[in-house]
Formats: sequence, C-alpha cells, structure tokens
Amino acid sequence: MSLIDAELRAFLPPKQKHSPNGWISFNAVCCQHNGENPDTRKRGGVLMNPAGGFQYHCFNCGFKAGWSKGKLLSKNTRKLFSWLNIPESKIAELAMVALREQEDIPVVKKVINYELEERKLPDDCLPFAEVTDTSEDFIKVVEYILDRGMKLDWYNWMWSSAPGWRDRVIVPFYYEGKIVGYTGRKIKDGRPKYLTDGQGTYVFNIDRQTHDRNFVLVVEGQFDAIAVDGVAIMTNEPNEAQVTRINQLQREVIVVPDRDKPGAKLIKAALDNNWNVSLPEWGDEVKDCAEAVRKFGRVYTLLTIARYKETNRLKIELLKKKLERLDV
Repeated sequence: MSLIDAELRAFLPPKQKHSPNGWISFNAVCCQHNGENPDTRKRGGVLMNPAGGFQYHCFNCGFKAGWSKGKLLSKNTRKLFSWLNIPESKIAELAMVALREQEDIPVVKKVINYELEERKLPDDCLPFAEVTDTSEDFIKVVEYILDRGMKLDWYNWMWSSAPGWRDRVIVPFYYEGKIVGYTGRKIKDGRPKYLTDGQGTYVFNIDRQTHDRNFVLVVEGQFDAIAVDGVAIMTNEPNEAQVTRINQLQREVIVVPDRDKPGAKLIKAALDNNWNVSLPEWGDEVKDCAEAVRKFGRVYTLLTIARYKETNRLKIELLKKKLERLDV
C-alpha cells in the first residue's frame, strides 16, 4: 500500500459501512462545499485499488476524486484530502510522493504540438484608429460594432479596403503578442458569413486573461468572448490542446454555452474537465453572451453569469439535458 493510500485510510470518518464489492461508505465530506446540505446517509464512498490508488464518489452531490500510480494529485483529490481534515503540510508531502512515483514510472504520452505559427492579415488591413478612408463602407462596419452593444476599445478591431473585405469587420487572433490568425465577419446578409484563417489548438482572446483575474469565462464564438472579455474555443467541443491552454491559466473556469442544442456539447466538456457552468435566465430571444450584452449591457450580463454559476455536477447534468431537449 502506498503512503497516499495509507494516509487516506487513516483520515476516513470512523463511522463506516463496508460493502461486498469493496466500497467503504460514510457520510460524504463534500456536499456542504458543493451547495448541498451535509450528508447524513453515508452517500460518500471510497473504493481502494489493490494495485494502489483509489476512487471517491459522492452519490449525493456527484463530486468525484481519485488517484492512481503514475498520476499527480488532481485539484479534486486535493480538495477531498482537505475536507477529510488532512493537514495542508501533509497534502503537500503526498503531492511530492505522487510526483516521485510518476517520475519512476515510464509513461508514453501523446505528443501535442502547442506551437502556433504567425499568420498574415488580409491585404490593406488596418486597426480602426489608423484608417484614413472614412468611406461609407468603413462607417457601416464601425456602426455594426456599436449596434451590437460593444465599444471600440474592447478589442483591436480592424478593417480592410481590399475587394471582398470592405463589408467585414476583421478580428485578429493574438497569442503571446503575435497574430496567429483572424476572422472577417460580414456585417450584412450574404455568404460566407465568416472568412477565417485559424489554427485548431488556438484559444481566442487568451492573451487578455491576465494573472490578476480570479476566473475565466469560456464561450463558443469570438464576439461572445469579446462581449464578456472571456475566451472562445470557436466550436462547442474543445480539443485536448485547448483544454490544456485553458487549465494552464490556473483559475476557476466558468463555461457559458450558447442556448441551443449544440451548446450541450460544451456543457459535456465542462463536466469532463471539472469546470463550472452558467446558464443565466436571459429570455428565449437571447441565445448567447453577445446578444445578452447587446440587450442588457456588459455589467448586467457579467453579474447574471456570476449569479447563475453552477458548481454541482448533478445540476450541471440537468442543464445539459435542458439544452439537449431544445430544437436545433
């Protein structure tokens, strides 16, 4: 038995039930930390792995944690240890034990290319402040931004006088200060609505997520991200590299999906990665963050996102099912 397993057993609540299949049940220690009443019906359980490691599951609030050889202590496992009243100094020691064990075990890891190459913007592309051509086309592009309830200083909006671009607002993609892509959004009816040069592992607006922020809002589209100053995965199913980039920010993640059936996929990603979810009551006519900002303003939109933040996994599952029942 590893030191981590031994310490876990030593701090489990004394009143326990043991099932034939190996589960050790006791009053769950997580519920009151996840918005539920304290458990009194022994709905928390630990299953020890004979080869080393364990899994914890609460059948009340849905909280999960665990550890196995070759793995580091996850955020949830550290929370579990803290709620079991294991001293912080001991948790730090166990984290070092897990790290040493990981280093002793050869692990074949999937190689992901996180590098993003620099890309060129369309011809004659300039930031709004540098545009000298005050033609009707440019004025309409500026009006489009303002009509969507956004401000000109919320992003480095760009415009190009080149053919095929004059009726588009150009949104450059930045990473570590360099341009790694862009999208050009058509401001009137017509197709294609977007002309985009992007890279699959990129997370839009990640450069603005400074270290003084306590949380990061994850949305689907670029305009939603600009509206609430969050990040966008530009789809509803983040890939492994995007998840890693977001988690490397090391702060609370709040997913704000679009209010449609595909938005349920983004909630599933939140469940898979232990992220929180917010689905504010903005009304049926408001589909996403950009529309909420247009109708209510940025401050009210952010306040409602915080108010409706959900951390309970079971309740997040219900939000996912709510969107799955919607028409596409």
